[in-house]
Amino acid sequence: MSTPAPPIEDHALIGDKRTCALVTSHGTIDWFCIPRFDGPAVFCSLLGNPDNGEWRMAPASGVISSSRRYMGETLVLETDMTCAEGRVRVIDLMAPEPSGPCIVRIVEGLEGEVPMESVVAARFDYGRTRPWVRHLPQGADLVSGPEALRIVSPVPVSRQEGDITFCFTARPGERVGFTLNHHASNEPAPAGPHHEQALASALEWWESWSSRCPFEGPWREPVVRSLITLKALSYAPTGAMLAAATTSLPEQPGGVRNWDYRYGWLRDATFTLYAMMLGGYTREAVAWRDWLLRAVAGDPEDMQIMYGAAGERRLAEWEVPWLDGYDGAKPVRIGNAASDQFQLDVYGEVMDSLHVARRIGVEADPDTWALELALMESLEARWREPDEGIWEVRGPRRHFTHSKVMAWVAFDRAIRAVEDSGLEGPVDRWREQRTQVHAEVCANGFDEEMGSFVQAYDVRRLDASLLMIPLVGFLPITDPRVVGTMDAIKRDLTYEGLVMRYDAVADETIDGLPAGEGAFLLCTFWLVDNLAMAGRTDEATALFERLLSLSNDVGLLAEQWDNDGQRMLGNFPQAFSHVGLVNSAWNLAGGRPADARWARSSDRPRAEAGAGGT
Repeated sequence: MSTPAPPIEDHALIGDKRTCALVTSHGTIDWFCIPRFDGPAVFCSLLGNPDNGEWRMAPASGVISSSRRYMGETLVLETDMTCAEGRVRVIDLMAPEPSGPCIVRIVEGLEGEVPMESVVAARFDYGRTRPWVRHLPQGADLVSGPEALRIVSPVPVSRQEGDITFCFTARPGERVGFTLNHHASNEPAPAGPHHEQALASALEWWESWSSRCPFEGPWREPVVRSLITLKALSYAPTGAMLAAATTSLPEQPGGVRNWDYRYGWLRDATFTLYAMMLGGYTREAVAWRDWLLRAVAGDPEDMQIMYGAAGERRLAEWEVPWLDGYDGAKPVRIGNAASDQFQLDVYGEVMDSLHVARRIGVEADPDTWALELALMESLEARWREPDEGIWEVRGPRRHFTHSKVMAWVAFDRAIRAVEDSGLEGPVDRWREQRTQVHAEVCANGFDEEMGSFVQAYDVRRLDASLLMIPLVGFLPITDPRVVGTMDAIKRDLTYEGLVMRYDAVADETIDGLPAGEGAFLLCTFWLVDNLAMAGRTDEATALFERLLSLSNDVGLLAEQWDNDGQRMLGNFPQAFSHVGLVNSAWNLAGGRPADARWARSSDRPRAEAGAGGT
């Protein structure tokens, strides 16, 4: 009988802003991709079984209990494990040096003399290929085709039978370090940092970065943790911002809604960017803008809704037959076919993010406005078309209400660029089309009988994306149609207080997939924002605190929450969820980003006073 998969929430994240790894509470790294986030995994037991690769670091006799935490406002993880012989601490991090991915693990004895076992079971190409192993005086090389790993430790290798095993004793006050470096197999292995030096460098870098966050108040800890997580999901060489660290963690236990989120969605990135800018991290905004210009370069008609970390366009979706899937949820997918979809809302999100960047003082770039003009020309030609929408449905294209609202946002932000920033463009034509879009949405996207906006012009169902209407300034929060929509979603689209994306109907006519998924955390944060804007502060705060309680022990959130099973669902950690947390905290704390997002430039957002990032 196979061993049950560890809960999604049992994982913590370490990373170097190029790739990342997930660590369980019992010291196993079961997910690690090389050389970057969307590369093939070499530790892949998360989506299969131990024979698909992992790095175990734990007392040989087993773990009785454990506790863990990040060291201050950093991405350095420490896990205390109790066993029959005593207690040990494992410190996990990825070295911040740019020479290549490098996992650092430090074992510190706390109580007693604890026999430890470290087993490095690398499996290249998503858990498929055992490496060729070459013994070294202080470790081993693991080679498979073009890729190689070097494991280094002062502890002698105890066993070398395909997997590398180190056996040693952890004694109080003593530390033993391990480093695992990736490199191209045809090149010399990098020397790699000393484990203590890597620890000091990582602590210094993350503490310097996080200390710049101006948010104060009772929720500073989750806000900073969320910002650190978002930074960890950025790809430093290019400025791309990725949606999540994983692929194919299911949205339904044992289900087929398993997607690869290790790419740069324009929509997700703009949400992330906005949260960063609220914290004053303007350099991230510049880096993302430059990545966008490179990724979208060419004909705007060919703009994709997502790209690879370096701006790659080909993200072909394929299934991995040799992996059993997380807790049996198949298929395991690599790549994402949604990259070929038409999603109208992306125009609004990109234009909105660039608008906000200008408002908080990001230096103007003539190439950026040229891109915006090209995007607007494309939008003018296409906004009347149906699309796949924000939820990337795999059913038929429709006139989704949220998509049209975001088309209005694109026209509105382009007009404001001319009015507020002195840029040149066909503003009269844009005003006319803004008016047309607004009138069409109010006429076709609102149902008088329901007293709310609806998912699509031909679909009389609720959709959580409609909560964005007041957040982007399409209608004020006081408008009866907005109030009706908010109350309808709160009443009819929540399960045990948490918001679902849309009606969980049994048919497949909307998204082309079998029904069933968890509550969507970002959508619930949107409800918090709506309640806060409506002055229903007590309701908003209570719901926000409920959402905070769903974080795991180190403050991380997945995409969704399973109320029945009381567990996380979907890819982890999820940028969307942490973006929602940051924005809602600002709304509740008085920063009011929901208002500042679409306010006139004369009323600048509070975040402008924040310090720049790196």
